[in-house]
Amino acid sequence: MQLETMRPNPTWDAASYESAVETFAQLDDPTIHVWGGDWCKDCRSQLPDFGAALEAAGIPDEQIHHHPVEKNDDGSKSGELVEEYGIELIPTVVVELDGEERARFVEEENAPIVVYLAEQFA
Repeated sequence: MQLETMRPNPTWDAASYESAVETFAQLDDPTIHVWGGDWCKDCRSQLPDFGAALEAAGIPDEQIHHHPVEKNDDGSKSGELVEEYGIELIPTVVVELDGEERARFVEEENAPIVVYLAEQFA
């Protein structure tokens, strides 16, 4: 199942994030895991821009894994690989290289998702 919120924002300006997009474009065969929910306000505001950034970087769809998350009555999250990756807040994005986690974004940081993750590769 695809996250609707990962549909690229058509008005996103790649030129404003050229360095971060270039960093992603140069990654060697990354696997990108995205946990989110189309019901989630933070996901709806952040993931469309991240989807546009991945598109601008030329990351193939088969390297981007969507993991829809449900919110349980007690506030905990459930969904594919939630426990295995320790997902508590969404959106969460994990970038793996050669099967090893190399960067992680969790819910909200002081920079857009693509910038925050790209800085972890600098």
